[in-house]
Amino acid sequence: MNARGTEHARRASASMPSGFEPDAVAKISADLTALLADLFALYIKTKNFHWHVSGPHFRDYHLLLDEQSDQILATTDAIAERVRKIGGVTLRSIGQIVGLQRIVDNDKEFVAAQDMLAELCKDNAQLAVRLRSAHSLCDEYGDVATESLIEMWIDEAERRVWFLYEATRLGAEKGE
Repeated sequence: MNARGTEHARRASASMPSGFEPDAVAKISADLTALLADLFALYIKTKNFHWHVSGPHFRDYHLLLDEQSDQILATTDAIAERVRKIGGVTLRSIGQIVGLQRIVDNDKEFVAAQDMLAELCKDNAQLAVRLRSAHSLCDEYGDVATESLIEMWIDEAERRVWFLYEATRLGAEKGE
């Protein structure tokens, strides 16, 4: 978060009766906003692969990625609203997402289905690590409500990793 954003977070938290100190609001909001950027990047990548997957398991992978992208998108609103509830500010534009995202885009014209799943598996695993880090930050400031939400999001990310991992194992075992 830049100085202007930090100042806005301080002013917003002064008027928001969340009970958190301005420093806590600024740090938690910045961490959650970076996670939000990652989730939007992961959502677009998952949809990209959903739209472009092909091969013998097309239907299964197409449906899996659609389900996962819906879950990822649903998480975005909850994160943004949590930031606002504690008195912070969050994403305002695609440009801000690009500046904050840590999930790497994939703009390749063709990606094999197994490579798509492996890449999403890795991205979701990295997201789970970042969620755990955010959980620790919230614990440091006593933000138990955000911690509780993050625990659910960690479980969802781990479930996506599990499904993607198992789907790539099947392909690897059959030489696909």
